[in-house]
Amino acid sequence: MAEKDFKRKLTAILSADVVEYSRLMGEDEAATVKTLETYKGVMFSLIKQHRGRVVDSPGDNLLAEFGSVVDAVQCAVAVQKELQARNASLPENRKMQFRIGINLGDVIQEQDRIYGDGVNIAARLEALADPGGICVSKTAFDHIESKLPLGYQFLGEQEVKNIAKPVGAYKVLMETRVIDEEKKQEVKIHPLWRRKALLSVGIIVILAVIGTLYWNLYLRRPAVEPASVEKMAYPLPDKPSIAVLPFTNMSDDPKQEYFSDGITENVITGLSKIPNLFVIARNSTFTYKGKPVKVKQVAEEQGVRYVLEGSVQKSGDRVRISAQLVDAITGHHLWSDLYDRELKDIFALQDEITMKVTRAVGVKLTAGEQARLWGKGTDNLQAFLKVLEGKGYELAISRKNTILARKLYEEAISLDSEYAEAYAGLATTHWMDAVRGWSKSRRKSLDKAHELVQKALALDDSLPRAHGVLANIYIQNRQYDKAIAESERTVALDPNGADAHRNLGLNLTFSGRPEEAIPVLKKALRLNPFPEANYFFHLGIAYRKTGRYEEAIAMLKKAIKRAPDYELAHLSLATIYINLGREEEARAEAAEVLRINPKFTLERFAKRSLINKAELERLIDALRKAGLK
Repeated sequence: MAEKDFKRKLTAILSADVVEYSRLMGEDEAATVKTLETYKGVMFSLIKQHRGRVVDSPGDNLLAEFGSVVDAVQCAVAVQKELQARNASLPENRKMQFRIGINLGDVIQEQDRIYGDGVNIAARLEALADPGGICVSKTAFDHIESKLPLGYQFLGEQEVKNIAKPVGAYKVLMETRVIDEEKKQEVKIHPLWRRKALLSVGIIVILAVIGTLYWNLYLRRPAVEPASVEKMAYPLPDKPSIAVLPFTNMSDDPKQEYFSDGITENVITGLSKIPNLFVIARNSTFTYKGKPVKVKQVAEEQGVRYVLEGSVQKSGDRVRISAQLVDAITGHHLWSDLYDRELKDIFALQDEITMKVTRAVGVKLTAGEQARLWGKGTDNLQAFLKVLEGKGYELAISRKNTILARKLYEEAISLDSEYAEAYAGLATTHWMDAVRGWSKSRRKSLDKAHELVQKALALDDSLPRAHGVLANIYIQNRQYDKAIAESERTVALDPNGADAHRNLGLNLTFSGRPEEAIPVLKKALRLNPFPEANYFFHLGIAYRKTGRYEEAIAMLKKAIKRAPDYELAHLSLATIYINLGREEEARAEAAEVLRINPKFTLERFAKRSLINKAELERLIDALRKAGLK
């Protein structure tokens, strides 16, 4: 290995494996694999919550690293407690326990992998741990002895395979004492700060119990009125289907609305990436925002089985989130929880809610799906909050709001220069300038958007939003093949993304493949039952290009019903009516175009059109016959 190919660093290494894995596999291979996937999912989530990184997880092994020994040990304790609770519901012979070893040591890093004695010692310590237990090296113990309310038993200097010197080892007791094996003497560790910490923990536990009882007895909603499958606007999908209602902003400050909306959108985005779920788009569920709506109504109007609702309260450096998942068919609550965390834990909290929802509806995620779910994101809380706020402005489409969104995205990048989501958002604002005619130079705006989105993809190639923006840029540049490739990549990364399907459909239409576009656009409409007008418009155009004029008229009229001043929809209707010989109706649509845009000219229309020259000439000819000049 060449010196330039790797670097050395000091890191906390966590190594874990399953006790009696061969026996478990021999007795019931399918059940073992299922439990292992579930337990690894729990471990991945907890590792991320404690600011760690999974390095590798082959078979029944798992290797992770942390920047802090305290984080590593706290994570290990959380893992063992969570798995112990889950094992309680399994038969004795099917319980799956892990041993965990933790070391602080020097490692070699090559790309995303780590090697060296530091890793090997963690693996040897793992073998010394009890089933369901944790063993740490002396180097790790020296960093946590006075920092965590745990106990430790010194196991002496251990001879470990392939390590030249004996390694001091400690068993983590999860109690507040240290046992020195040489003197057989128990040493109490109760400094003042720890007594205060224990008292605080006790108070928190009591308050949590009281809060849970109060929630269950007084605040928890009763079973809801079941929805009728027969009355649903759409047939239920063949996979678990869910609508996430906008979380209610419980903060005193109405300006925090962006925060509750952003949390809702992030949960929807996370669920949307899971191929074994069917997730309704944000635009459809946000039509219920601020309205007293029943779960039954939502399920029947959106055609889903499950409804997730909740509330968010942000106050200072703390956040409280309540969430509950309802099976609308039975009217029963499948899961509910109340979280009271520090604001800095919001990253992990969003992931936790997403994971609990997937488990509640019976969906198991592979390790790859979990990695895509989390993405790279940011560890900078302020950058994260600025992106949330920026999205709020971006969605409230106007030139002024786009400028405000751009400023927030730029501020997020100044806080974290490797935040891919912020670059993708910033690229979107420049793309919007170009397509809405807000910039002095359309070409410069598109070039800037392209530069920024390439930066986003260089940082995180798995970010659907970035691929979607790039597809939009390519279509503006009439690079149809590239636009389709990027749209297909977006759909692959975000299989429930309504906008991703819509964009793929319109790109297929523009590239002369309207027959392929129709089912894709229909899927977009199913994912977004209460869509913006352009969903109907693009399906109408695909129908028009395949000669299905009556279906095209129906879709374009739906677009106009949503947006009466939709100029392009009126233009398209005018051309269809001319082709059908319905000149009077065509002239009525042309009059609507001039009402909306008195300065309309066919010359300006031709310049901004994205269609090919031959088709454009046919459209211009039809519009002249309709009375436009």
